[in-house]
Amino acid sequence: MHSNLQLGTPLLDQLAAHQRSGAHSFHVPGHKSGALLDPAAMDYYKKILSLDLTEIPGLDDLHHPEEAIQEAQQLAAECFGAEETFFLVGGSTAGNMAMIASSCRRGDLLLVQRDAHKSVLHGLMLAGAQAVLLTPVWDEATGLSHGVHPDTLQKALRRYPQAKGLLITNPSYYGVSRDLAPLADLLHKKDKLLLVDEAHGAHFGFHTEVPSSALAAGADAVVQSSHKMLTAMTMGAMLHLQGPNINRSAVKRALAMLQSSSPSYPILGSLDWTRRLMAVSGRERLETVLQAARQFHAYIQSQTRWTVNAANPDLGGRQDPLKIVLSDSTGGLDGFQLRERLEEHGIFAELADPRNVLLALGLGTTQEDTTALVAALEHLAEVIQDPPEHRTIQLPAINRNGWDAVSEPVRLDWEETLYGGTEQTILIPVSACAGYRAAQMIVPYPPGIPLLYPGERITREQSHYLTELAKLGCRFHGHDVSATGTVSVRDE
Repeated sequence: MHSNLQLGTPLLDQLAAHQRSGAHSFHVPGHKSGALLDPAAMDYYKKILSLDLTEIPGLDDLHHPEEAIQEAQQLAAECFGAEETFFLVGGSTAGNMAMIASSCRRGDLLLVQRDAHKSVLHGLMLAGAQAVLLTPVWDEATGLSHGVHPDTLQKALRRYPQAKGLLITNPSYYGVSRDLAPLADLLHKKDKLLLVDEAHGAHFGFHTEVPSSALAAGADAVVQSSHKMLTAMTMGAMLHLQGPNINRSAVKRALAMLQSSSPSYPILGSLDWTRRLMAVSGRERLETVLQAARQFHAYIQSQTRWTVNAANPDLGGRQDPLKIVLSDSTGGLDGFQLRERLEEHGIFAELADPRNVLLALGLGTTQEDTTALVAALEHLAEVIQDPPEHRTIQLPAINRNGWDAVSEPVRLDWEETLYGGTEQTILIPVSACAGYRAAQMIVPYPPGIPLLYPGERITREQSHYLTELAKLGCRFHGHDVSATGTVSVRDE
């Protein structure tokens, strides 16, 4: 049971009280609570800007909290099951980088799930740490990642006993999670850290139909994007800590460097409100969303054109019901085409890949939303004829791309990333890049997960995969493979 204090919103209350006080602002920001706005912007921003304040008496200081922010963070820790919680205004990106900076010194080695978000790699660059990449379990039928198997972790710990710990992504962008308790046990027996990027799982543990949380499994540090599946404003996130192994003072110093010295009070206030919502009525709110999800799945069961892919329990996976991985069972539409057709009907998805469209439900999703989605799919099924022959979109399975279960250490250097290394680089047509070593990270976006890391040799399968992604118009962060038709490689 949570304490009655969970009914309050200490930070949001202080913001609202100051807004009502009629105080005259002789401090930043310059818009003075929205006093001077273009009339066209007034309706959109007036109310939120009245809460856009700074570190004045009563509103506390994110980087040295002693009052309202400290109380709000303590309530968040109690709500989500942590010993200590930090509010983040730079999204999970700031949290991931702080976890790494507080756990690794220059030259240290960290085990990292290969399909980690790019912020993890950027954190390793800034820390000067090396990564040993662990290939997750992949479902060949769906292409969905199922996280790191305990046997892979054991192998990595035997090969690299000096590793500081493991940073794992759970759940995946597609909503696949696995039980982290066996990983936590293996690591803690060797005094290693379990760091979890739980960006898409802030709702975990609040309903029996969603997976349990990483904190419940024993993770030392967990990052959650409170804005992704919950109700905080975009960029609002939390970093949760527990246990004696994480260096908490280093975490605080890292966050002071990685987060703005002028944090957004509207974002901070929204984190306080989101915590209250989850503590007071999280299960009930999730039940409402789950009813909408059940309505959609009932439609899927009633027809044959559209398929929903999900986690495979035989591979240790459990699917988050708030993530729907939708595809055209006939192969008539690839994922990108299906996304475009849905957008024509006012349905905007989270992302598309060559096979699937990812639909992200959240606490704000209603049955009206899923009814509109069903109507769009019914119309598409009527107007888009099945292809003459059933076809499957042929793309190589990721797990056949030549990756070892446990990689050699990968050094990620931020200076080389910014300015280029001493090695010469050339651009090679994507269809002919097999055999070369990648000069840069190659990151299809979304989901922002690197396909290749600097120095990794490109296999024929990867070259083919990149070629197909480019043909389909996939976006890339960094070097744009689709627009140029090339890959930056080392001239060896």
